[in-house]
Amino acid sequence: QVQLVESGGGLVQPGGSLRLSCAASGSIFSIETMGWYRQAPGKTRELVAIITRGGTTNYADSVKGRFIISSGDAKNTVYLQMNSLQPEDTANYYCNTVLTIYNGPLEIHWGQGTLVTVSS
Repeated sequence: QVQLVESGGGLVQPGGSLRLSCAASGSIFSIETMGWYRQAPGKTRELVAIITRGGTTNYADSVKGRFIISSGDAKNTVYLQMNSLQPEDTANYYCNTVLTIYNGPLEIHWGQGTLVTVSS
């Protein structure tokens, strides 16, 4: 069984910063990608940022230059540093990973979500 545990959401004023963390645990053989998606009320879930096992990153255009995704030394943890936050960044942020478990196929897993609210 694989678990993703997220932390770091909260309320912040426009222009402020937050750092999200996500740790994967369980019978993991290899993590291919870890990333963050977000879903605002009434909208579909969208990719925010993703990092591959090799360290390649990709960002949504709306967050380029403001958000930075990184992985921990153990490669089972991913961080999202969010700077210059704006009200339109308000959403539930979900951690996502594509991985293989021992003797298993590729699997996709999601965290429970953490709420980020940007408001004055």
